[in-house]
Amino acid sequence: MARNTELGEFLKSRRARLRPEDAGVTTYGTRRRVPGLRREELAQLAGVSVAYYIRLEQGTADGVSAEVLDAISRALRLDADEHAHLHRLAHPPRRPRPHAPARLRPPLQHLLDSITHAPAYVVGHYTNVVAWNRLTAAIFVDLANVPPDERTWSHQIHLNADYRARLGDNWTTVARRNVAYLRFRSGQDPDDPHLRALIDDLRARSPEFRRLWSAHHVTDLTHGEARIDHPGVGRLVLPFETLHLPGDPELSRLMLYAAEPGSPSEAALRALAETSRHLSSADLAATEELAEAAD
Repeated sequence: MARNTELGEFLKSRRARLRPEDAGVTTYGTRRRVPGLRREELAQLAGVSVAYYIRLEQGTADGVSAEVLDAISRALRLDADEHAHLHRLAHPPRRPRPHAPARLRPPLQHLLDSITHAPAYVVGHYTNVVAWNRLTAAIFVDLANVPPDERTWSHQIHLNADYRARLGDNWTTVARRNVAYLRFRSGQDPDDPHLRALIDDLRARSPEFRRLWSAHHVTDLTHGEARIDHPGVGRLVLPFETLHLPGDPELSRLMLYAAEPGSPSEAALRALAETSRHLSSADLAATEELAEAAD
């Protein structure tokens, strides 16, 4: 989707969700033909002319000031992530240098391997899983058996029926969170070819992804809670935190999970750690090296 189109669609979607009464607009009981605020109402709330706001919804953002964008953001009641996304759509970041292939420093893999009683993994800039420990494979997806070009959480969430079954009634929440994060990333790095290819692929293959993508939700992924219905140990509740890796520009973040001490989830993690034979990324690399040597 072209950037000017994304700006217009984002503004329309945020305007449509804002009820007049929430914005302090009096409707006098008249029947409204459009959901949410009308363009002229939004323009009045933001203190700009209707013609100027219409140009923005048409994707014409040349010369728009940060102050005007801030006023529109306040009128639309955007949250912090949405506010930043609006500014990035209106003033796209300069094209960054292409990301180098995602490579893992050995100490990072050693760190993952040292975490034996909880899942942990490293992801790149388009939800691609670069490295993982054994419990990640045991709990979420056996990534060693996933084709490398689909070894992304986005592919697994939207296209892997087995993983969807493990997410159970939490799938909708996880899917929305994933799509909102991809929107966030597309605003940060609109020229990333891997990210664009991923989004295009999912839009072509998943009707549910297309529906969620059209909602224009925007959220960074910082922390949260995973809930998994594991076929071997039952329900797992695992809070997670994300850690950025500023020294590794080709990587995005390290994801760390931990069960509440003394909880059934903690006991289940220990049981899986003792019995699972799933491969970590280091195990997989060693296996592939042995196969190549044998050939």
